Amino acid sequence: MRIVIADDAVLLREGLVRLLTESGHQVVAAVGDGDALVGAVVEHQPDVSIVDVRMPPSHTDEGLRAAVEARRLVPRTPILVLSQYVEVSYADDLLATTGGSGGGIGYLLKDRVAAIDEFLDALRRVAAGGTVLDPEVVGQLFARRRRDDPLRELTPREREVLALMAEGRSNTAIARALVVSDGAVEKHVRNIFTKLTLPPDTEQHRRVLAVLTYLRN
Repeated sequence: MRIVIADDAVLLREGLVRLLTESGHQVVAAVGDGDALVGAVVEHQPDVSIVDVRMPPSHTDEGLRAAVEARRLVPRTPILVLSQYVEVSYADDLLATTGGSGGGIGYLLKDRVAAIDEFLDALRRVAAGGTVLDPEVVGQLFARRRRDDPLRELTPREREVLALMAEGRSNTAIARALVVSDGAVEKHVRNIFTKLTLPPDTEQHRRVLAVLTYLRN
């Protein structure tokens, strides 16, 4: 894959460059601020970009805002955001950029980079157009559930399936995690779409909409 990295921490940035290069990928740009990220995405049109949430000058949400701008200028460009802490509002803003346009989105805590195989797998899934969320992010977003819960019609098993969907898992991976058949998972997914009144559309688009509903409630 052709990859752009945006992180102002030189050690982490160079560590990612080395890890990805040794894994057979090409890092086409490694930058340290949001403006440079946007420029690199526009210039190189990478397969995926890895972006730190907090970058200069204020070290608040520059990375996230740059990621949103990059997706505006290069629609569907896959973005994997890394954060030191769970920033619930940032994760919600990032997920909102999916809309109906698709394009891979991921939000992981930086600690996950140490689990190299899992990190590289997440990167591949985002590059392929999937949605990958850190389990801790999923948990905190779920904790913000409103009293008027559109998920109230879901059975406990359907909620389990939807939670695993929110982590970016395929139907086959969900079946393995729950020790059920692929057919059972497919039935649960169809029920979820029906109960959330998601109209017929492409499978990936409906999955994204279902996950967004789950995370926002």
